[in-house]
Amino acid sequence: MYRKILITTDGSSVSSKTACAGVTFAEQLGAEVLVLFVAPAYQYPIYVEIIPPSYPSEEEYRAALLRAGDEHTRDVVQACLQRNIRCTALTTFAESAATEIVAAGVKHGCDLIFIGSHGRSGWGQLLLGSVTNKVLSQSRIPVLVHRLIAEPEYKN
Repeated sequence: MYRKILITTDGSSVSSKTACAGVTFAEQLGAEVLVLFVAPAYQYPIYVEIIPPSYPSEEEYRAALLRAGDEHTRDVVQACLQRNIRCTALTTFAESAATEIVAAGVKHGCDLIFIGSHGRSGWGQLLLGSVTNKVLSQSRIPVLVHRLIAEPEYKN
């Protein structure tokens, strides 16, 4: 059915749990995984005439966020390795995470986007805006939304 699944992560606990569910789903289908972290694009400080010495250069910023992307995608890559699932990790930079997620899915030949949702509804969803909603509205690739309503209970 699906051969290559794009799983998104932003490093939050919700996206980590979604990524775990995505790996399980990929394993059930025998699908390959592309795990994606979208970092915010570098922004020059426009409110000052001289860039403060403490402000990171674009190269420093990119290096730091590439390291963060490696950290955020590491668990998914490890879970895939343990289950013999082919997996590629990717960190990209963009002003709009939703647009970049959709573009990455198309560029890398994914046939499903697996993305999380906090499970908000009504005003909470409307006021906060949602990357998931934007992906749903922009994507021509099927999108599977993993909705995490409550944190799972762990038993020791």
